[in-house]
Amino acid sequence: MMRRRHWFLTLALAVASQLAASTTQAQTSTPPANKPTSAYSAGLVNDWFSLALQLVQQTPGFSPPVAARAFGYLGLTLYESVVPGMPDHISLAGQLNELSSLPWAQPDEPLHWPTVANAALATMTRMMLSNASTENKARIDLLERNMALKYGQDFDPGNLTPDISNRSETFGRLMAMAIMTWARTDGGHEAWGPLRRDQARYVPPGGTGQWSATPPAFAPALLPRWGGNRPFVLKAAADCPAPVPPAYSEDANSEFHRSAQEVYRISNQATQEQRQFALYWADDPGKTPTPAGHWVFITNDLLKARKASLADAAQTFALLNIAMSDAFVAGWATKYSLNVLRPVSYVQLVIDSAWVPALLDTPPFPEYPSGHSVQSSAAAGVLAQMFGAQTGFTDNTHNDRGWGPRNFKDFQSAADEAARSRLYAGIHFGFGVTGGQVQGRCVAAKVLALKYRR
Repeated sequence: MMRRRHWFLTLALAVASQLAASTTQAQTSTPPANKPTSAYSAGLVNDWFSLALQLVQQTPGFSPPVAARAFGYLGLTLYESVVPGMPDHISLAGQLNELSSLPWAQPDEPLHWPTVANAALATMTRMMLSNASTENKARIDLLERNMALKYGQDFDPGNLTPDISNRSETFGRLMAMAIMTWARTDGGHEAWGPLRRDQARYVPPGGTGQWSATPPAFAPALLPRWGGNRPFVLKAAADCPAPVPPAYSEDANSEFHRSAQEVYRISNQATQEQRQFALYWADDPGKTPTPAGHWVFITNDLLKARKASLADAAQTFALLNIAMSDAFVAGWATKYSLNVLRPVSYVQLVIDSAWVPALLDTPPFPEYPSGHSVQSSAAAGVLAQMFGAQTGFTDNTHNDRGWGPRNFKDFQSAADEAARSRLYAGIHFGFGVTGGQVQGRCVAAKVLALKYRR
């Protein structure tokens, strides 16, 4: 902890030094007024998150929890880079776990907030997706260079002096570096890279009712230690527990057996609508930008439709993505703590030895709770607060795959459909769905309790 504090102090001094050095001493004219963040559009944010969605889909290793973590740090970096230009808002430093301080802009040295945000998002995208392809890394560079040309009104070339531009780029990059240094201590940074040498190989616990690898691939457990990562807001994953699931039983009259029968029945008799829901919300990594990316896409569209300001986009993406990242940490902690077996394992053992889910392969991690349910409920809770609980919207996430657009009356109905889709797919029990929804709503409430306004 002392080493981390020393690093932040050193960084703060570096920020002050570099920002001061960037001031042109020979300049005699008065610099333009420092416009607030809200004076600019969210156009550049829309572009950066659109690119991030594509990169997450195309970059190896970005399973749903890893993708949600990346979006979380991108959202936080955006917010912290421009919050000094939001007079009615405050930094989240001091509220997030082990993040005691961050660089802050000097009030007498004007910054241009679109330039700050552009530099911060470019830097964090490069670091968070450092294993992206050479082609995709070039796309990051190109987007950063072309932003001022695409959004000329926001970048205001008539007033944006080289002095302010350079100082703004420096501040944005240093903010991203500060947050990335903190990110590297959360326990999740090694997930897609080389494992730590002292990390023992995970061996699933044996025993009746416990999870084991599932057909057809019988893949090893995915990210079994993810639940031990440091969350953004939750003090520990246990701050938002899921309800206790039904006790394992093979008795035909037990709640557990009835839940398995429900999965088996729906899988064999699913309606066309239920099959559509299962496939629409699958959001498989490598084929889509993952479940968290689905909600980022929805949010990006809403911000565009409302012609949101840079300030609105920064606040929304910070809270949304922090909530989804923490939802995966909480959900994964519960999964690997309880180790509930998947429906396919139970049904083959007790009901029908030849049965496998017809629509989707069972993911390689324990059943309870449903990760889709936790994460979607957390996302819906935040978006209801940001846009209004009764806000209807059009989901265009999968238009390019021929599965949309689809209209929803509100965020909760979309989240409920996403949660139920896992039951329709045959990969979760009904209690895994409802338990995840309870946990996700708790995560949303914890994130929305942050003090981000003065």
